[in-house]
Amino acid sequence: MTASDYPAANLLGRETSPYLLQHKDNPVHWRAWGEAAFAEARARDVPILLSVGYAACHWCHVMAHESFEDEATAALMNELFVNVKVDREERPDVDTIYMSALHLMGEQGGWPLTMFMTPDGKPFWGGTYFPPDSRYGRPGFPDVLRGISQAWASKRNEIAENVRVLVEALGERQGASTGGTVEIAVLDRIAEHLVGAFDPVHGGLKGAPKFPQCSIGELLWRAWLRSGRQTGNAQLRHVVTTTLDRMSQGGIYDHLGGGYARYSTDAVWLVPHFEKMLYDNAQMIEALTLVWQETRNPLYATRVAETIGWLEREMIAEHGAFAATLDADSEGEEGKFYVWTAAEIDGLLGDDAAFFKQQYDVTPSGNWEGHTILNRSKTMLLGDEAHEQRLARARSVLFQARAKRIPPGRDDKILADWNGLMIAAVARAGFVFGRPDWMALAVRAFDAVMTHLRAPADAADAGRLRHSYRQGRAQHLALLDDYAAMARAAVTLHEMTGKAAYLEQARSLVAETDRWYWDETEGGYFFSAADARDLITRTKTAHDNATPSGNGLMAQVLTRLYYITGEASYRDRAAATIGAFSGELGKNFFPLATLLNAAEWLANALQVVISGPLGDGTEALRRAVATAASLPNLVLQCVEPDGTLPPSHPVHGKGMIDGRPAAYICVGPVCSPPVTDPTSLARQLRGE
Repeated sequence: MTASDYPAANLLGRETSPYLLQHKDNPVHWRAWGEAAFAEARARDVPILLSVGYAACHWCHVMAHESFEDEATAALMNELFVNVKVDREERPDVDTIYMSALHLMGEQGGWPLTMFMTPDGKPFWGGTYFPPDSRYGRPGFPDVLRGISQAWASKRNEIAENVRVLVEALGERQGASTGGTVEIAVLDRIAEHLVGAFDPVHGGLKGAPKFPQCSIGELLWRAWLRSGRQTGNAQLRHVVTTTLDRMSQGGIYDHLGGGYARYSTDAVWLVPHFEKMLYDNAQMIEALTLVWQETRNPLYATRVAETIGWLEREMIAEHGAFAATLDADSEGEEGKFYVWTAAEIDGLLGDDAAFFKQQYDVTPSGNWEGHTILNRSKTMLLGDEAHEQRLARARSVLFQARAKRIPPGRDDKILADWNGLMIAAVARAGFVFGRPDWMALAVRAFDAVMTHLRAPADAADAGRLRHSYRQGRAQHLALLDDYAAMARAAVTLHEMTGKAAYLEQARSLVAETDRWYWDETEGGYFFSAADARDLITRTKTAHDNATPSGNGLMAQVLTRLYYITGEASYRDRAAATIGAFSGELGKNFFPLATLLNAAEWLANALQVVISGPLGDGTEALRRAVATAASLPNLVLQCVEPDGTLPPSHPVHGKGMIDGRPAAYICVGPVCSPPVTDPTSLARQLRGE
């Protein structure tokens, strides 16, 4: 095909991504990522302009309104470039590569990501948001477009050299730094260092903006438990509980509808970036559940219930799986749906208005741009029952009034990895809080992903997991994080329900991951599959980002499968995964928390085996396990009378006692005598 054969039209209307569909009416001749766009760039001999964003991204909307909807700017883009729009949530593999390239250029990352590339997808210059004219110390977008086009025409050799250096650096950046076993003493030293980076008053890492950082919080919590509940390092516990308290009472939490926003723009958790992400709320549910098991703080139980209530009410997508995000903006304004004025509250609450305003920081001048973000940051505790019931009635009135506003947009695509995180979180919460309805919610979502996010039989990747699903279409090869999160969800469902079918699904998912993602040379897993064809490099990392790293999650899954099945191959691969990245600890351990938590789990797993038929007798023992204490290294296994454990398992050959269900607590090869009384089991699990 020649340059004149390519359609002068925006082609995003063919896509299912809500983010791409937001741009289908732009005058820009957008293309989706793929070989067709690369071929067009080669035929026209022009660079590719890659724009990466996501549906809930505020600055993505701003740049769209200012530039992509502007006829003159669009005409310039169409003349000088092949324009490719990518939803980073649909193609995190693409986003990861070009965000890394941006960092190598010395630029701070963020979205929208704007990258200029050769027709074969190799980056040579980029940035993030560009204004329509010069401001904020940034050049105007039209000037950028003209400058890049002129460089392409007159400085092709210099661009080629930039490309060579960048691509070489990308290859080097993607390699792991291998090391040995991570000792518990190393984890303790890391925790002691990290605790000093936390804000002791407001929680979270010091400064602003503030993000949840749940994996780091778990690392600190584990370190506190290791140090001893009564005599250990109280500062470790303090920063974790303070962070959860402040987030749960701050403006980052939606006090009317439930759920946590993406992050706080300030240092006190007051002003959020109002988008709500499935993955953040999954991690918050898990963190609150884990810490509630130890503290019994009713605030945490309340926030778990409210957040799962939000999930059920607003985030159920096709087939019972979970939608991805809620937007930050409504009616073109960030946060408009969520904020209030004192006059609005006076008009709605009448005699209760003064009481409510005092509790939720409502003043005539507001606490953000003349409006009020509801928060209870003046207290980290809930009041007595009468106090909280009065506030609940007032919140219900405001919630009903808010429901009449134009809501933020919802990105209802189903992502396998984010669903896996939420399924595991809801299943564990259902087990801990004794909520079978929550467990059913998790099971339904798991079944939906495992049924509908599979490649059809006639596809090249037949039967394998896909990353994204919407409107009946499963798309894009699964990534490591998809397999890791769904395998973790399967293992969690197995432990929380006692059903063997979930264990078999976890084993199958791990086998597929080993086949398509394992690095046979240096260990660890690549982010993209071995047969991925549209990427310039395969990345490999154990760094947590907004979501836990796939390698960290896989190390945890492999650890749990080893203890459940007794198969040494799982232990060996877990150790090899940790070792593939442990050499990085001397450089930067901040982003490795999920992997480090896996290292402790592998070394110090606490196995609880309950022998007996699923029913009333075993359920009492299971409830004791659920509520006894915070046990982050727990591996729970229920064995029915006709079931057997592998010969290598320390409880092999043991079972019920005098016809009564019995529990065995094992650390390494050493197990307790059988315990048939739930109260005694709970005391032993607490170390009493």
